[in-house]
Amino acid sequence: MKKRALAMLLVGTLSAGLLAACGSASETPAGGSSAAETSAAVETSAAADSTAAATLATESTSSDSTFYLPTDSDGIEDWVTQVGLTGDGQAPDWTSYDEIINSIYSETDGATREEMMHQAEDIVMATGAVMPIYYYNDLYLENTAWSGDYANLSGTKFFLYAKKNGEPADVMRINLASEPDHLDPQRNTSVDGASLASNSFVGLYTYDSDLNIVPALADGDPEISDDGCTYTIHMKTDLKWSDGSTLNANDIVNSWNRAADPATGCDYAYLFSVFDGYGDGTDPDINVTALDDNTIQFTLVAPCPYMMSLLAFPLFFPVPEEAFGSDTWANEAGFVTDGAYTLQSWTHNESMTYVKNPYFYDADNVSVDELDFMLSADDTAILAAYQSGDIDYADTVPTGEIANLKDGDDFHIIPYLGTYYVGFNVNSDLFAGKTVAQTAAMRRAMGLLVDRQYIIDTIGQTEQEIATSYIPAGMSDGNGGVFKSNDDDYTYPVEDGYFEDLSVAGDANVEEARKLLEYAGYEFDEDGTLSDSTPLHLNYLTNEGSAHEGIAQAIQQDLSAIGITMDISVEDWQTFLNDRKQGNFDVAREGWLADYDDPINMLEMWMTDSGNNDCQFGR
Repeated sequence: MKKRALAMLLVGTLSAGLLAACGSASETPAGGSSAAETSAAVETSAAADSTAAATLATESTSSDSTFYLPTDSDGIEDWVTQVGLTGDGQAPDWTSYDEIINSIYSETDGATREEMMHQAEDIVMATGAVMPIYYYNDLYLENTAWSGDYANLSGTKFFLYAKKNGEPADVMRINLASEPDHLDPQRNTSVDGASLASNSFVGLYTYDSDLNIVPALADGDPEISDDGCTYTIHMKTDLKWSDGSTLNANDIVNSWNRAADPATGCDYAYLFSVFDGYGDGTDPDINVTALDDNTIQFTLVAPCPYMMSLLAFPLFFPVPEEAFGSDTWANEAGFVTDGAYTLQSWTHNESMTYVKNPYFYDADNVSVDELDFMLSADDTAILAAYQSGDIDYADTVPTGEIANLKDGDDFHIIPYLGTYYVGFNVNSDLFAGKTVAQTAAMRRAMGLLVDRQYIIDTIGQTEQEIATSYIPAGMSDGNGGVFKSNDDDYTYPVEDGYFEDLSVAGDANVEEARKLLEYAGYEFDEDGTLSDSTPLHLNYLTNEGSAHEGIAQAIQQDLSAIGITMDISVEDWQTFLNDRKQGNFDVAREGWLADYDDPINMLEMWMTDSGNNDCQFGR
């Protein structure tokens, strides 16, 4: 099926669903409307509006469409209509988006699946709630005596095979971040937490230094059925937990069921949506069994192009029996693991010491006996510790020091697959009293006022790429190509994205932003700034760090050009993560490093029930 043809169908469905919504999205229960209710609403609406929906779909999928760039009041109205952002209340009904993502999970045709993912990104970007800034890369400092550690494109760092001057070492001293939010691999959602988890736990598969996915607990590659849905994996024999007890296939089955169970509270539980039996996740019974003590078998709803990446992801790591039913497991040192290290001591907000696990399946090749972590988000103090020799590895550098350090042999820049962005809480009081279309116009306007190239040049300073879409450049499309590219089946609204950056468009963006805000009910004085009668003030939430705070200040300055005022609130890492998750913010700094190389990973996080849905879509 051609991409535009499918987009016509999906936009029609989305619009019908939004027009048929009976209540405010903010009044919808956390689980959203049931599929049966949604189908009934769409069917009822479609009978009356089929002609209009077809016309709407045709207009909104034109290859040369500029509906993301209205240039006058009529253009704004067309844009609002074409993207389907209608309904009662300030936030869009999100049922149709959830349905599109669930359909992608079961779609077997690669071209159709790719088309549906483009459609999903169109919807997210149309809300304006996701404001991409730049595509990630990562910088760090590492003493030149060290080598052999590595990171995958998701930002997970592996230290177990590091060497000092080419030889095994007693201790490596590291800073990744401040106090971790979770050490439970199934409940973690942060990059630093994933690194800690991947050095202390391991699953059936892992990453090698060439970023290949290789067997860990597994004994070889999976056996996959002809239809691509059933996997049989044999495990190594004589595997053990760090306390010396037996680890076998039953531990994998039990751990996966724990992670999929809503009662556990795993924000990534939706990754099991590809499994037969997961359903809508409210009462999952995933189809995974232990054929014997050393053999796992599971069945998917459709072939999954990124299944091997999931099997190497922390959500799929086994956890010990003590983790089941406990809210405090892994909150202190001494818990059982199955990876290269165990946590020996933890002085909260100060330091952590991991020691080598003698029962790890590859313990003979682990070349560092101890990992000592400095817990801090003060990048000035971190740099001082690095320069004094107190730490060997610093995963952050003060913005003001990058220019002085970047030419050194110990300064490293590595590619990441992800996007640094700003997220708006669609249910924030900032948008109270506005329609869905007006709130989208407000957010779109603010996004157009940000000078991303200035942020890259003065704060990032490591040649990041301006992000004009949410899904990052270089991500594969799951169908043999690159997702962020124009072709005969899909053309982005503006070159290879959804907008031109202020650094390129200049005054045209500023003028468009004013018109969008006027559409949302704001008035401007003769000098082009907001009238005192219609002020716009927001609070921007970020965590500690000179780069994050610097970006917030740059955005603050950009918005002030037309009279928008912004306060900046800086929180410690744990508080920040929890406030974002709970929707305690107007606008927040965000970032997403892909867990695997497929666009669905960037899109499924916005499902209503996703624990990573910080923008609060559908809630």
